[in-house]
Amino acid sequence: MIKSEIEKQIILLYKNPKTKTEGFNLFVDTFKKVLYFQIRRVLIYHEDTNDVLQEVFIKCWKGLNNFNQQSKLSTWVYRITYNETIQWIRKNKKMKIVDHDIAIEISSNNEHIFDKNGDEISKLLETAVLNLPHKQKMVFQLKYFQNLKYDEIQSITGGSIGNLKSSYHHAVKKIKQFLNDNN
Repeated sequence: MIKSEIEKQIILLYKNPKTKTEGFNLFVDTFKKVLYFQIRRVLIYHEDTNDVLQEVFIKCWKGLNNFNQQSKLSTWVYRITYNETIQWIRKNKKMKIVDHDIAIEISSNNEHIFDKNGDEISKLLETAVLNLPHKQKMVFQLKYFQNLKYDEIQSITGGSIGNLKSSYHHAVKKIKQFLNDNN
């Protein structure tokens, strides 16, 4: 989770014409890793992830001056990332079904999505999450990996908090079942 002091510093630097570039560089340095993995957990492939991440940064560059600070900067950025990921999926219509062998291959090539150690439980967890339905995958990712609260997830994805809690609950249940079945 991104600290609010850094978010304030980014906004102050970016809104000053003399330090705009410095502010955006801090923005990119602060968010690039977390956004990369937010996208990667959904799109799976590095090239696709980088394409979407580039679009996210372009949108943020264009929109940061108009950021009204009614929400946290990170929430605003996660919403843009979520929307760009969804847009990419719709535009490309090639979300690939990932099976256990592909997830293991991703891990064995040191492109670990969740765990740098690449141990067997991480591979199973990767596979379980990758096989979740899209909405459950996004909610699980934002709640579990980003440690966001449901009201923050709601502002990113839309929908009711009750539906988000239900999606998360079903995702956890499916992941547990997958891990039990493959243990």
